[in-house]
Amino acid sequence: MSAQATSTNATNRPPEAERTCRRLEQPRHETRGRMLNRVLFDWREEGVPVQIAVVGPADLPELLPLMRAYCDFYQVAPGDQALLELSQALLADPQREGLQLLARDDSGRAVGLATLFWTWQTLAAARVGVMNDLYVAAEARGTGVAEGLIAACLERCREYGATRLVWQTAVDNHRAQAVYERIGATREDRWLDYQLSVDPG
Repeated sequence: MSAQATSTNATNRPPEAERTCRRLEQPRHETRGRMLNRVLFDWREEGVPVQIAVVGPADLPELLPLMRAYCDFYQVAPGDQALLELSQALLADPQREGLQLLARDDSGRAVGLATLFWTWQTLAAARVGVMNDLYVAAEARGTGVAEGLIAACLERCREYGATRLVWQTAVDNHRAQAVYERIGATREDRWLDYQLSVDPG
């Protein structure tokens, strides 16, 4: 299982993921507050040995190796300091910027991450969540960690007031695509991605 980057691809709520997930200490809120409640999901009752929580400062030493592995998967090499500053920016303002989620197995070892950014989508006239990154360590793939992280992202979108969770994946990442199809995500083929580098001047 690998990771995604910013996209306009939209997804319906994955019913399988939502049905099997058990929420912990996370009551429904009317506002976009409390974005840093720690434990989101505990899937152990369904036979999936993983807990998922919003990343806090103490998690950064374990989060960064997963971010590095994610970058290695896509053969890019941002510096460790740049990755750390990204995470710190999210920690500083999760309600405006976004947040990161960390999945841990029964031994407490970090085995997966997701990064969720907040934005608006004009064509939907609504807030949306962008699952910019989704990564599961090789030894934990196929155990439900990816589905759990997606479900946690969806729950955060619901609490924030976002109407959609969107993401993209590499065209040759067939394993990830199989997961998304299994949970009921909608594939969008109308758009092409473009980018320009910004000259710092």
